[in-house]
Amino acid sequence: MGDNGVVNVGPEPLTFDDVIRVARHGAAVRLTDDAMAAISAARQRVDELAESPVPSYGISTGFGALATRHIDPALRAQLQRSLVRSHAAGNGPEVETEVVRALMLLRLHTLATGHTGIRPTTAKTLAALLSEGITPVVHEFGSLGCSGDLAPLAHVALTLMGEGVVRDKYGNVTAAEEALKQAGIEPVELAAKEGLALINGTDGMLGMLILAIDDLTRLVRTADVSAAMSVEALLGTDRVFAPELQALRPQPGQALSAANMTKILDSSGIMASHRDPTACTRVQDAYSLRCAPQVAGAARDTISHAANVATWELASAVDNPAVLSDGRVESNGNFHGAPVAYVLDFLAIVAADLASMSERRTDRFLDVARNHGLPAFLADDPGVDSGHMIAQYTQAAIVSELKRLAVPASVDSIPSSAMQEDHVSMGWSAARKLRKSVDGLTRVLAVEVLTAARALDLRAPLEPAPATGAVVRALRETVPGPGPDRFLAPEIESAVHLVAEGGVVTAAESVTGPLA
Repeated sequence: MGDNGVVNVGPEPLTFDDVIRVARHGAAVRLTDDAMAAISAARQRVDELAESPVPSYGISTGFGALATRHIDPALRAQLQRSLVRSHAAGNGPEVETEVVRALMLLRLHTLATGHTGIRPTTAKTLAALLSEGITPVVHEFGSLGCSGDLAPLAHVALTLMGEGVVRDKYGNVTAAEEALKQAGIEPVELAAKEGLALINGTDGMLGMLILAIDDLTRLVRTADVSAAMSVEALLGTDRVFAPELQALRPQPGQALSAANMTKILDSSGIMASHRDPTACTRVQDAYSLRCAPQVAGAARDTISHAANVATWELASAVDNPAVLSDGRVESNGNFHGAPVAYVLDFLAIVAADLASMSERRTDRFLDVARNHGLPAFLADDPGVDSGHMIAQYTQAAIVSELKRLAVPASVDSIPSSAMQEDHVSMGWSAARKLRKSVDGLTRVLAVEVLTAARALDLRAPLEPAPATGAVVRALRETVPGPGPDRFLAPEIESAVHLVAEGGVVTAAESVTGPLA
């Protein structure tokens, strides 16, 4: 990481933090001296092959199913322009700026490894786009996740040529030519091999994977907090989270989640009120309470696996053909997105299941047969007021949508390029639906936090744990406590914002210290 908010991009792997800072926080980038040396050396080899009478794929030939045609040197600049223009064929809604910035940074890193044959000036121009906050408009549809994220990356390459449409640093949509001119960036005329070097990577799906891991790491901690709030407010027990019980099944994530919940529930007056076995007749809690660490723990371990895959991919140089360290330029299949696609799909399962369990806990609060003395639907005057009845409907609708989104994209494939590209990963599609899953999980957990906080207030004069009490106070800054029915949608949205910004975890950690 560089100083003053600048991320250094060299041949060595980027970190997750590098990607997050550039994608989400607008950090500028700088190509290191090592990167420039590696880029220059590889380019020299590409120039030698371009001048050779012997055809070399991607350098002096066409592409994909058209790779058998040798292209005359006089037509090669046109070949690069044609490649980018024709591949910039995306359609549908605009992709989020943070995703495009992640995609651009990851492509720049592959260029910086010296395995693509890009010219130094082209790599510098891509770095300048990031640093100046110029974001090409990329569309939802166009990538099959093999031969890389071709269409999304082609829209970026088009911008380098001074063509197409971008968002400037203020978020305004404008012509690429005008945005580059305003920033003092000269458009690039692409030379041999550069078109492929700019579009043949798994950068979009990888960027979305890293962003999702960042979100889910926060959300799985939030799930520990919301589950603890629900256990407490439903008069459940924390004895099942004891370390000696977790040790009987040494799943690493499970132990972490159980330890978090124990910390969060420490010193709870509500829990203390029913610890006496003569006063509490329940033998054991429902699965959605008792098994919370098992589910959230499995989610943690799945996120860890996905992070391993992302780390390996961050150490990769994905291009075809690739320039090897010994000077050879070889065709390969590293652009296939299967490794990334599989974990993107796996994480959608995680999001759906965490949300499903959260919704079940919320539902228990609303049913007088299961909520242990709380009013029906947590309403102020049941019958006159409906309380959180429909908040649970909203939660349930999202959970059902998450189940549909958990159907894997990576088991699908559709042939393209005249059957040259006859098996594809659908990794981009897996990534796009995972973003919806992460958003849905955020909203479901927010409803649980909102409902559990109301229930904790209704347990007064019993006092909640200091940590859960801190979460309730954080929510109460924007959402009033129990009372007659109010316009509920803004209160749900306030809770969503608190969850999305990490406020629930921050409030709990103000008492517990850092949660695992």
